Amino acid sequence: MSQHEQELECERAYVAGLYERLDAERGRVESRYSEALRGTGASAMERDVEVRAQHRELKRLGVADHGLCFGRLDSVDGEARYIGRIGLFDEDDDYRPMLLDWRAPAARPFYTATAASPEDMRRRRQLHTRGRQVTGFTDEVLGRPDGESDGDAALLAAVNAPRGEGMRDIVATIQAEQDRIIRLDHQGVLVIEGGPGTGKTVVALHRVAYLLYTQRERMERSGVLVVGPNPAFLNHIGRVLPSLGESDVVFATTGDLVPGLHVTAEDVPEVARLKGSRKALDVLRAAVAERQGVPEEPRHVELEDVTVRIDAATAEWARQEARDSGLPHNEARAVFTEIVTYVLTERAIGRIGKGWLTRENKEVWENLRADLLAELAEHTGFTEVLDDLWPVLTPQQLLADLYSSPERLRAVGEESLHRAEGAAWTVSDVPLLDELVDLLGEVKTTGTATDAEQAAEAEYAAGVMEILQTERHDLMDDEDHLLAQDLVRSEDLAERFVEHDTRDVAERAAADRDWTYRHVVVDEAQELSEMDWRVLMRRCPTRSFTVVGDLAQRRSAAGAHTWAGMLDRYVPGRWAYRELTVNYRTPAEIMEVAAALLADFAPEVTPPDSVRSCGVQPWHREVSECGMASAIEEFDRQEAAREGTSVVIGPRGVPGAVLPAETKGLEFDAVLVVEPARILAEGDRGVAELYVALTRATQRLGVVHAEPLPEVLSLLSS
Repeated sequence: MSQHEQELECERAYVAGLYERLDAERGRVESRYSEALRGTGASAMERDVEVRAQHRELKRLGVADHGLCFGRLDSVDGEARYIGRIGLFDEDDDYRPMLLDWRAPAARPFYTATAASPEDMRRRRQLHTRGRQVTGFTDEVLGRPDGESDGDAALLAAVNAPRGEGMRDIVATIQAEQDRIIRLDHQGVLVIEGGPGTGKTVVALHRVAYLLYTQRERMERSGVLVVGPNPAFLNHIGRVLPSLGESDVVFATTGDLVPGLHVTAEDVPEVARLKGSRKALDVLRAAVAERQGVPEEPRHVELEDVTVRIDAATAEWARQEARDSGLPHNEARAVFTEIVTYVLTERAIGRIGKGWLTRENKEVWENLRADLLAELAEHTGFTEVLDDLWPVLTPQQLLADLYSSPERLRAVGEESLHRAEGAAWTVSDVPLLDELVDLLGEVKTTGTATDAEQAAEAEYAAGVMEILQTERHDLMDDEDHLLAQDLVRSEDLAERFVEHDTRDVAERAAADRDWTYRHVVVDEAQELSEMDWRVLMRRCPTRSFTVVGDLAQRRSAAGAHTWAGMLDRYVPGRWAYRELTVNYRTPAEIMEVAAALLADFAPEVTPPDSVRSCGVQPWHREVSECGMASAIEEFDRQEAAREGTSVVIGPRGVPGAVLPAETKGLEFDAVLVVEPARILAEGDRGVAELYVALTRATQRLGVVHAEPLPEVLSLLSS
């Protein structure tokens, strides 16, 4: 048996021992989980806490069935460290580490040591596995005098492998540039920018896994929000964090950020730009103010003994007092009602007691006032007048009424927002609806939770308050008082969560508009508008963000032109910028074509360097309009015979093609781009979308067109 075969057998034996240890630990946790479900000798609250804890541990152990151990580090002094998805310890040997979690500090050299800078390591070994079986290994000798390295084999094998249905984690092949970002010690907003294929999304997700590992207690209390551009993208990345053992995560698009709504429709660019700008705040405030009325003619209320009137002067006084209270619209209605009621009762008493009743008869006066107040409280006509002058409004009701009424839009100065169906929501409406929750205020209902039920979640509430209090000095309120609704009392927070609510953190957070997350990840962040950012800042008052994007790929008319323009308002001096420069996905042959387009519309941007070639030149083929369908069918047929994934990308109206925006953040082995000239016809937005389409392929790129091929794609072979 050769030395290589002997070492392979040793590695197989060691990994088999790790799986034995994993199975034993899983068996113990399953036993504790079953006991917790039975709840013998424990209160209901203690049982619920234990059930959740053991269930989380089961999920953590469950992710390690595949790829439990993927590497080994040998130090210069002979120590061997095995690296894997989770940490395992030998209970029979004073809890000696058998397997290091990839996030542990001692595992970091596995990603950062190089031939030139070995960090006291002499060898890095990549283990290749299938299921629980070690099939081989690749060694990289560190500390060579010439500084050369043969450590790219595992990386190239990973990037060249056929694509599956979802994004894969890169825990076994994290590169030094990526690792520095994943482990960066920065408490504010971290912006990660990188061109296509640089791995910025997967780096951001691994950073979340790292933060959850290093800040477990605080992060688990509030969970993490991951915001992506579309549902397909979220499905694509949705396996990464669970594969790393993390599940307290809410995935959402910007169209999902108001509970109960799932919006995907888009506005035309001009309307999206207006709704996404801070000018929309003035429109919303004007729309609310427009619903706070003053009667043109006096409104009469017929009481049992007298008829009283609400005139313009009375309503104007009441309106001003209500506005000056600083309360949201629905809550300020009480102030408006109080002033109007005071005037009406004064007038009624004056008429009823004319000639005989004075204020000196205090008891009679107050008794009569009490009778009048009771009558007004039950008076349908009075309520109808109040509803006309100061209606209770929901965000959906106010915005739908605004959009469908030319008169109301004229009153707020934005007639361009008119649409026949006011409630036909678009993604640009979601941040406006969220803003209106604060401007209008919620209609509070009487709760039924007991003191004991409120105490059941006191620990959770206290944890959130701890986050808010310890970092409150970092919060920067802007001129619009964005944070006025963020700093809730722990008693109010605890009321939302009672003992019988067995949902996990992610389920609770997704259903609660007022939930505040410990950390937020924003992918394709260049697409978010100023109003989108206001929503997200409300969701994370500690301002802990990982922001991922590429300004060169911006397609939204309301999106970011600079990161400072979006972030300085909220976190001046608290955001850091890191750039990824290496393209691991797009082969050099394809990136050369995309880079020519990039140089044409964004010459100031440097394209990322591709680490590999695929050996296949991207091509174009001119067809007749009648032959387009056949060309697409031929592509689909050829790719169906190959391993991997493929997609046809084209402008709206091409049968069998998806829009470029629907492929943002995704990757495929083969891509066929249809009618690039029609994509480009949409101006700046179209150029960005064509750039996205050209950079989705990992192996093969083709272009078919009936219209002339744009000159910028002249590098394509015929």
